[in-house]
Amino acid sequence: MTDPKDLSALMQLARQGDDEAYRRLLGQVSIWLRGVVRGGLIGAGRGTADCEDVVQETLLAMHLKRDTWDDGQPLEPWLRAIARHKLVDYLRRRGFRDHVDIDDYVNSPEAAVTADASMTMDSRRLLATLPERQRRIVEEISLEGRQAADVAVHLGMSEGAVRVSLHRALKALAASYRRDRA
Repeated sequence: MTDPKDLSALMQLARQGDDEAYRRLLGQVSIWLRGVVRGGLIGAGRGTADCEDVVQETLLAMHLKRDTWDDGQPLEPWLRAIARHKLVDYLRRRGFRDHVDIDDYVNSPEAAVTADASMTMDSRRLLATLPERQRRIVEEISLEGRQAADVAVHLGMSEGAVRVSLHRALKALAASYRRDRA
């Protein structure tokens, strides 16, 4: 794909009525979208025969929604979101359902219990590496499903401080997990 800043500049010109910029934008975006959509179809285990239909739906949506793009942001993430939604719509219309075949697990419930217990022990060990307050925040929000505002009141913190602490704790947990697996 070309430089995203260039696409953003083309979109800005197109929104100002520059037909040539819009034609160039559509040409460049079409090429990029074909790769994005083809990858999404393959990732969903589907063939790429209908790739062009999804690309055209995405281009139409881009045209209809072009005034919703924030020109202070890069164009590519906005386009990728539209393409993703159109791809999901396409897959739903075609009856796509993601599933896991459980036949391999029907006769071995003890394997699932052992794996679950092992994961629980790993989780507890990782959580124990966190400072007390961060551990409590992770447990209350991620494991118990409480809202950040409720946890903030419970711990005597601002909601923003709880969210920052949660983010830092999850980042630390991810780093610990990666170190353990290395």
